[in-house]
Amino acid sequence: MYKFIKLSGYWDRSALKDSLLLMSKVTVLVLLFTVFLKNSASADERVELGQWKNTLDEVEKEQPVKKIGKAVFSVLIWDVYESELSTSSGQYPEISKNGTLIYKINYLRSITSKELIQRTIEQWQHLGIKEDVYNIFIPQLKEIWPNVTSGDSLAFVIEQNRSAFYFNNQFAGSIEDADFAPLFLDIWLSKNTSEPKLRTALLGN
Repeated sequence: MYKFIKLSGYWDRSALKDSLLLMSKVTVLVLLFTVFLKNSASADERVELGQWKNTLDEVEKEQPVKKIGKAVFSVLIWDVYESELSTSSGQYPEISKNGTLIYKINYLRSITSKELIQRTIEQWQHLGIKEDVYNIFIPQLKEIWPNVTSGDSLAFVIEQNRSAFYFNNQFAGSIEDADFAPLFLDIWLSKNTSEPKLRTALLGN
Protein backbone atom coordinates (compact mmCIF):
# COMPACT_ATOMS: atom_id res chain seq x y z
CA MET A 1 0.00 0.00 0.00
CA TYR A 2 2.79 2.37 0.90
CA LYS A 3 5.97 2.53 -1.18
CA PHE A 4 9.31 3.56 0.21
CA ILE A 5 11.85 5.17 -2.14
CA LYS A 6 15.21 3.40 -2.23
CA LEU A 7 18.18 5.54 -3.10
CA SER A 8 21.76 4.29 -3.50
CA GLY A 9 21.25 1.15 -1.40
CA TYR A 10 19.44 2.73 1.57
CA TRP A 11 15.90 3.80 2.44
CA ASP A 12 15.22 7.51 2.05
CA ARG A 13 14.54 8.62 5.61
CA SER A 14 12.35 11.50 4.47
CA ALA A 15 10.10 9.19 2.46
CA LEU A 16 9.91 6.74 5.36
CA LYS A 17 8.93 9.52 7.76
CA ASP A 18 6.23 10.79 5.38
CA SER A 19 4.84 7.28 4.92
CA LEU A 20 4.64 6.63 8.65
CA LEU A 21 2.94 9.98 9.19
CA LEU A 22 0.39 9.16 6.49
CA MET A 23 -0.30 5.76 8.06
CA SER A 24 -0.90 7.40 11.45
CA LYS A 25 -3.35 9.92 9.96
CA VAL A 26 -5.27 7.17 8.14
CA THR A 27 -5.51 5.12 11.34
CA VAL A 28 -6.86 8.09 13.32
CA LEU A 29 -9.43 8.88 10.62
CA VAL A 30 -10.65 5.27 10.56
CA LEU A 31 -11.05 5.24 14.34
CA LEU A 32 -12.92 8.57 14.36
CA PHE A 33 -15.23 7.39 11.57
CA THR A 34 -15.97 4.17 13.47
CA VAL A 35 -16.90 6.10 16.62
CA PHE A 36 -19.08 8.45 14.55
CA LEU A 37 -21.01 5.56 13.01
CA LYS A 38 -21.50 3.94 16.40
CA ASN A 39 -22.85 7.12 18.01
CA SER A 40 -25.00 8.06 15.01
CA ALA A 41 -27.25 4.98 15.09
CA SER A 42 -30.88 5.95 14.60
CA ALA A 43 -33.72 4.71 16.78
CA ASP A 44 -34.63 2.06 14.18
CA GLU A 45 -31.02 0.88 13.93
CA ARG A 46 -30.74 0.51 17.70
CA VAL A 47 -33.89 -1.59 17.72
CA GLU A 48 -32.58 -3.73 14.83
CA LEU A 49 -29.35 -4.30 16.73
CA GLY A 50 -31.41 -5.85 19.50
CA GLN A 51 -30.56 -3.23 22.09
CA TRP A 52 -34.17 -2.26 22.74
CA LYS A 53 -37.60 -3.65 21.95
CA ASN A 54 -39.60 -1.89 19.27
CA THR A 55 -42.62 -1.29 21.50
CA LEU A 56 -43.32 -0.83 25.20
CA ASP A 57 -45.71 -3.80 25.03
CA GLU A 58 -42.80 -6.01 23.97
CA VAL A 59 -40.73 -4.73 26.89
CA GLU A 60 -43.47 -5.59 29.38
CA LYS A 61 -44.11 -8.97 27.75
CA GLU A 62 -40.47 -9.98 28.11
CA GLN A 63 -40.09 -8.49 31.59
CA PRO A 64 -43.47 -8.10 33.34
CA VAL A 65 -43.67 -5.26 35.85
CA LYS A 66 -45.84 -4.57 38.87
CA LYS A 67 -47.36 -1.17 39.60
CA ILE A 68 -46.03 0.55 42.69
CA GLY A 69 -48.00 3.79 42.61
CA LYS A 70 -49.87 6.32 40.52
CA ALA A 71 -50.21 10.11 40.75
CA VAL A 72 -51.65 13.15 38.98
CA PHE A 73 -49.61 16.32 38.55
CA SER A 74 -51.68 19.51 38.55
CA VAL A 75 -50.97 23.22 38.27
CA LEU A 76 -53.62 25.29 40.04
CA ILE A 77 -56.91 23.82 38.77
CA TRP A 78 -55.47 22.14 35.65
CA ASP A 79 -54.34 18.53 35.51
CA VAL A 80 -51.16 18.33 33.40
CA TYR A 81 -50.38 14.62 33.44
CA GLU A 82 -50.88 11.40 35.32
CA SER A 83 -47.96 9.08 35.89
CA GLU A 84 -47.34 5.54 37.04
CA LEU A 85 -44.26 3.84 38.49
CA SER A 86 -43.71 0.10 38.00
CA THR A 87 -40.82 -2.32 38.52
CA SER A 88 -40.22 -6.04 38.04
CA SER A 89 -40.25 -6.65 41.79
CA GLY A 90 -43.00 -4.18 42.62
CA GLN A 91 -40.51 -2.32 44.81
CA TYR A 92 -38.44 0.84 44.48
CA PRO A 93 -35.52 0.83 44.18
CA GLU A 94 -35.74 -2.26 42.01
CA ILE A 95 -34.07 -5.07 43.97
CA SER A 96 -32.97 -7.18 40.98
CA LYS A 97 -29.99 -6.03 38.95
CA ASN A 98 -31.66 -7.57 35.89
CA GLY A 99 -35.04 -6.04 36.65
CA THR A 100 -36.93 -3.42 34.67
CA LEU A 101 -38.31 -0.07 35.82
CA ILE A 102 -40.98 1.80 33.87
CA TYR A 103 -42.11 5.32 34.66
CA LYS A 104 -44.98 6.18 32.35
CA ILE A 105 -46.50 9.63 31.88
CA ASN A 106 -49.91 10.11 30.25
CA TYR A 107 -50.32 13.74 29.19
CA LEU A 108 -53.60 15.56 29.78
CA ARG A 109 -52.50 18.82 28.14
CA SER A 110 -50.40 19.80 25.11
CA ILE A 111 -46.75 20.62 25.82
CA THR A 112 -43.97 21.36 23.34
CA SER A 113 -40.65 19.51 23.38
CA LYS A 114 -38.95 22.81 24.23
CA GLU A 115 -41.21 23.27 27.27
CA LEU A 116 -40.59 19.70 28.44
CA ILE A 117 -36.85 20.23 28.36
CA GLN A 118 -37.08 23.61 30.08
CA ARG A 119 -39.23 22.17 32.90
CA THR A 120 -36.77 19.30 33.27
CA ILE A 121 -33.84 21.71 33.58
CA GLU A 122 -35.73 23.74 36.18
CA GLN A 123 -36.31 20.61 38.26
CA TRP A 124 -32.63 19.64 38.09
CA GLN A 125 -31.75 23.14 39.21
CA HIS A 126 -34.22 22.81 42.09
CA LEU A 127 -32.38 19.64 43.14
CA GLY A 128 -29.06 21.47 43.03
CA ILE A 129 -27.69 19.47 40.10
CA LYS A 130 -24.72 21.22 38.54
CA GLU A 131 -25.20 22.52 35.00
CA ASP A 132 -22.23 20.62 33.60
CA VAL A 133 -23.77 17.37 34.90
CA TYR A 134 -27.13 17.64 33.12
CA ASN A 135 -26.06 19.70 30.10
CA ILE A 136 -24.46 16.71 28.40
CA PHE A 137 -27.90 15.07 28.10
CA ILE A 138 -29.84 18.04 26.70
CA PRO A 139 -28.87 17.48 23.01
CA GLN A 140 -30.02 13.85 23.26
CA LEU A 141 -33.32 14.80 24.87
CA LYS A 142 -33.94 17.35 22.12
CA GLU A 143 -33.61 14.56 19.56
CA ILE A 144 -35.79 12.09 21.46
CA TRP A 145 -38.64 14.08 22.99
CA PRO A 146 -41.45 15.17 20.65
CA ASN A 147 -44.17 17.74 21.15
CA VAL A 148 -46.97 16.08 23.10
CA THR A 149 -50.72 16.58 23.03
CA SER A 150 -53.49 15.47 25.35
CA GLY A 151 -53.73 11.68 25.16
CA ASP A 152 -50.06 11.08 24.32
CA SER A 153 -47.84 8.97 26.55
CA LEU A 154 -44.11 9.00 27.20
CA ALA A 155 -42.59 6.06 29.06
CA PHE A 156 -39.13 5.97 30.61
CA VAL A 157 -37.62 2.49 30.81
CA ILE A 158 -34.52 1.42 32.74
CA GLU A 159 -32.82 -1.92 32.20
CA GLN A 160 -29.36 -2.66 33.61
CA ASN A 161 -28.61 1.06 34.08
CA ARG A 162 -29.52 1.78 30.43
CA SER A 163 -32.40 4.13 29.63
CA ALA A 164 -34.90 4.40 26.80
CA PHE A 165 -38.01 6.44 26.00
CA TYR A 166 -41.15 5.11 24.35
CA PHE A 167 -43.58 7.59 22.82
CA ASN A 168 -47.13 6.29 22.40
CA ASN A 169 -45.80 2.74 22.86
CA GLN A 170 -43.12 3.08 20.14
CA PHE A 171 -39.37 3.22 20.80
CA ALA A 172 -38.23 6.85 20.54
CA GLY A 173 -34.57 6.75 21.55
CA SER A 174 -32.14 5.75 24.25
CA ILE A 175 -29.48 7.20 26.52
CA GLU A 176 -26.87 4.59 27.39
CA ASP A 177 -25.05 6.62 30.05
CA ALA A 178 -25.69 4.98 33.43
CA ASP A 179 -25.68 8.38 35.18
CA PHE A 180 -28.82 9.53 33.37
CA ALA A 181 -31.35 7.12 34.89
CA PRO A 182 -31.07 8.23 38.54
CA LEU A 183 -30.66 11.86 37.48
CA PHE A 184 -33.97 11.76 35.60
CA LEU A 185 -35.92 9.77 38.19
CA ASP A 186 -34.80 12.09 40.98
CA ILE A 187 -37.06 14.77 39.52
CA TRP A 188 -40.00 12.81 40.99
CA LEU A 189 -38.50 10.34 43.46
CA SER A 190 -35.76 12.27 45.26
CA LYS A 191 -36.52 13.21 48.86
CA ASN A 192 -35.82 16.77 47.75
CA THR A 193 -38.31 16.75 44.87
CA SER A 194 -40.42 19.86 44.38
CA GLU A 195 -43.54 17.63 44.49
CA PRO A 196 -43.37 15.56 47.70
CA LYS A 197 -47.04 14.55 47.56
CA LEU A 198 -46.60 13.21 44.04
CA ARG A 199 -43.53 11.25 45.21
CA THR A 200 -45.49 9.75 48.07
CA ALA A 201 -48.26 8.59 45.72
CA LEU A 202 -45.81 7.13 43.19
CA LEU A 203 -44.08 5.13 45.92
CA GLY A 204 -47.45 3.71 46.98
CA ASN A 205 -47.46 5.34 50.38
